[in-house]
Amino acid sequence: MALRGTNQEFGRPYNRRIVLESIRLHGPIARGDIARRVGLTVQTVSTIVRELEEHGYVLSVREEPRGRGLPPATLRINPEGGYAVGIHITPLGIDAALTNLSGDVIESAHREAPNATPDLAFDLIGAMVNDLTGLRPGGRVLGIGMALPGPFGVESMSFVGPTTMTGWKDVSLRERLAASTGLPAFFETDMAAAAMGERLYGLGTGYSEYYYLYFGVGLGGVMVHDGSALRGAWGNAGEIGHIPVVPGGEACPCGNRGCLERYLSLEARGRWSGSDADWVAEIGPVFRNAIAVVENLFDPETVILGGLASTDLLERLAGSATQLPNSVSARRDRASPRIIVGRGGQYAVLRGAAALAVSGVLSPRFGQMFTAERERGRDLLQGKGMAA
Repeated sequence: MALRGTNQEFGRPYNRRIVLESIRLHGPIARGDIARRVGLTVQTVSTIVRELEEHGYVLSVREEPRGRGLPPATLRINPEGGYAVGIHITPLGIDAALTNLSGDVIESAHREAPNATPDLAFDLIGAMVNDLTGLRPGGRVLGIGMALPGPFGVESMSFVGPTTMTGWKDVSLRERLAASTGLPAFFETDMAAAAMGERLYGLGTGYSEYYYLYFGVGLGGVMVHDGSALRGAWGNAGEIGHIPVVPGGEACPCGNRGCLERYLSLEARGRWSGSDADWVAEIGPVFRNAIAVVENLFDPETVILGGLASTDLLERLAGSATQLPNSVSARRDRASPRIIVGRGGQYAVLRGAAALAVSGVLSPRFGQMFTAERERGRDLLQGKGMAA
């Protein structure tokens, strides 16, 4: 959906977000191009840009002249104009990273905390965030995003079993995260956060329609369509790990038998006593069939493998799929392989979680916080001296 400015009440704070989001998504970009994209006048855009420059959100760059006249100045996000924190909680422990507005990881941290209770986890997160944000004293920390295994809100599957955060049912995630850090807080499934991280900073930048297969402690996947993750009616699309694939197979904590992640996940790998090569050979047929199912359902340009698994293990899995079953993706005119290994690595989840916070605070579509702050008479983008 196109971002468009407004002349309605409270328009100036909203328009700042419109302009900033346009620069973030399309920079370097000229003022005239922003005006055309968002439906505001060049004068209005120039006024907003001047305010954003004064407060350090954007930088103006002018290329060296190549002929007569000066080329127009272009605008881009100032990487150090703000920071965000990404958190990833798994049954194994907690990871955190401080990123700048360009998504660069300034520093990261890890705490061993197997099957952490909510009280312990949020205490640890508060301390980790304090340490990380202390690396940029005086820096503007926009918010915090947390990723954790899903699904959410499903009585028989949420926070049940070894691949989820057992014991976290009915925890007020956003409220607890905000209370422990003092930051605007957001949360998402780890597979969706990883897909976002890959889209923004990895191989996903080269595709508009791809499927991200996430190897965490469990198994999940997200179809990315036109740059956005498809989330489903209740935000739980992608729980491919709970597709029954082996009739009468291993019992799954979700209540079914033979679910895919009982055979294809890091938890399943941990129950295997042999080498990676032996495990990949054993589960190869299940993996290849899963890829064919994904392709026939979503018709992606490619399937990107990523998540917490090591690059070596992901490469072994990709290498085992040289003879994939026939599917709608078996086309002669393919421009890329049917399966590729992502570049985001284990930072993909953290960068995606942090990006969730940046997008949440800066995006004009973030209505809930915008409305709440508006009612209190201030604008989250407003620095000292920036009038509303």
